[in-house]
Amino acid sequence: MRLEYQIIAAVVLDLIAGDPRWLPHPVRGIGWLAQRLEGPTRRLLPARAAGIVTVIIVLAIAGGLSYGLIRAAAVLHPYAADVVSVILIYTTIAARDLAKHSRAVYRALAAGDLAEARRRVSMIVGRDTDRLDEQGVTRAAVESVAESIVDGVTAPLFFAALFGPVGAMVYRAINTLDSTFGYKDERYLKFGWSSARLDDVANWLPARLAAPLVSLAAGLLHRRGLASIRVVCRDGRNHTSPNAGLAEAAVAGALGLQLGGLNYYGGEPVTKPTIGDPARPPEREDILRANALMFTGSAFFLALCLSARIGVLFAWNHWGATA
Repeated sequence: MRLEYQIIAAVVLDLIAGDPRWLPHPVRGIGWLAQRLEGPTRRLLPARAAGIVTVIIVLAIAGGLSYGLIRAAAVLHPYAADVVSVILIYTTIAARDLAKHSRAVYRALAAGDLAEARRRVSMIVGRDTDRLDEQGVTRAAVESVAESIVDGVTAPLFFAALFGPVGAMVYRAINTLDSTFGYKDERYLKFGWSSARLDDVANWLPARLAAPLVSLAAGLLHRRGLASIRVVCRDGRNHTSPNAGLAEAAVAGALGLQLGGLNYYGGEPVTKPTIGDPARPPEREDILRANALMFTGSAFFLALCLSARIGVLFAWNHWGATA
């Protein structure tokens, strides 16, 4: 099966099945491995070197196991290799799961159960949620959806289109390492340096391709497409991450919301740069609107990646035949 069809099948599988909790997931295995390697590497090496070695080992194992599974399946039957490839790509995509968790927040708000909405949103954000009002809960959910567009959907598709299922799984390992070690606290400032920097590099181009496509989706969905582009250009760098702020700015501009600002972490106030214009206060329907932008923008991104891949392969084959 051509890689393009494998990617499409993986996307469809994610939309249908999401991430069943009973199914063993490679991302959880990657996180487990990374945590088990931290202690031994720290004992043998200085913190920054230990972090680099941990990254190399995790990426080698994630990529090597993915390649080995595909090759082993191919020995049984070519279709078996296709199935394994589709499943590997599918496990790197999180669109359905992202929508599922954010919609659970919306349903709790729609039912008037603010306590449940706070509990639900606490599962997808790191900030304190126990004192959030309805607008604060909505803003947190919208920010979570917007920030996750790149690392949860578009970047895995990008690396799958470039390097197949092994590339998608290596990207997911990079992202998991950043989630595990990429903190700027005393424990991980040096050890997690390589994880954080590698994640920044991996997401750089996917983020810059995704943001304008979310703005395009905004126009198609009769949102504020031009405002989305304007906010991306103005506020896309108003974020601690060099990449996550771009998609967040596209969503903020499209919805006419201001994201960022004051949050509490461990009881301590943290004021982040604002993204977007406070054209109106957040309302719970913005969670559904953010999901629509995520799905539509990701569909555009998928079409872009597959079209570019097909175009490059066609040009390569044509020029190779005439050379």
